[in-house]
Amino acid sequence: MAFIFITGSADGLGLLAGKKLVDDGHQVVLHARNPERAEHAFSKVPGASKVLIADLSDKEEATKLADEVNALGPMDAVIHNAGVYHAPSLLILQVNTLAPYILTCLIQKPARLIYLSSQLHLHGDPDPEKMGTDRINYSDSKLHDLILAKAVARRWPEVCSNAVHPGWVPTKMGGAGASDDLKKGYETQVWLAASENARISGRYFFHQKEARYFKGADEVSLQEQFLEKCEQITGLRFPG
Repeated sequence: MAFIFITGSADGLGLLAGKKLVDDGHQVVLHARNPERAEHAFSKVPGASKVLIADLSDKEEATKLADEVNALGPMDAVIHNAGVYHAPSLLILQVNTLAPYILTCLIQKPARLIYLSSQLHLHGDPDPEKMGTDRINYSDSKLHDLILAKAVARRWPEVCSNAVHPGWVPTKMGGAGASDDLKKGYETQVWLAASENARISGRYFFHQKEARYFKGADEVSLQEQFLEKCEQITGLRFPG
């Protein structure tokens, strides 16, 4: 049995991944941005160990969330699922890019880390200097998540760190017209978090298979520039 924390798990893929992991016998901690959504999450996954509450657009709340996760004990896996799409640039940066960085820095190092990216990362701008401006978009942030996953895999070789493209699936974010398989949209996260066959690192997956990604994310110089920019914005140095 694994102990797993999932951000942004009050609905959508995060909630479905949490439900599947609980059904498989794992201990799961969910996360919601407010008490109402937390109550909804727990009603949908009553077998969850706990639902933690934090607005990831707020650095202080993200920091407090990391403390609460650590107080529960070391996690075997953390799935960084939380994200926003139709939102102002600063909110996208805070939730999609900086929150995963802050939580990675502050949560006690798990055995496995999974970052939700997107195929749209291929249209993202890799320039770290663009961060902190009002020009960040969703594609940029999903490229950031890939770069973070790659940087963690290199910096922490004892941790399995991977990025996932879940597909265009019919969730609230994806919309009713999305054409990809909803079940396959969360199965890769579940597999990477708990399967004995998924002890791999530094990869980018779509439906449990490696997929095409922006190769510049493998460049150490870009990874280091990204980490330095995150440190500059958040005041947190990446450990190790």
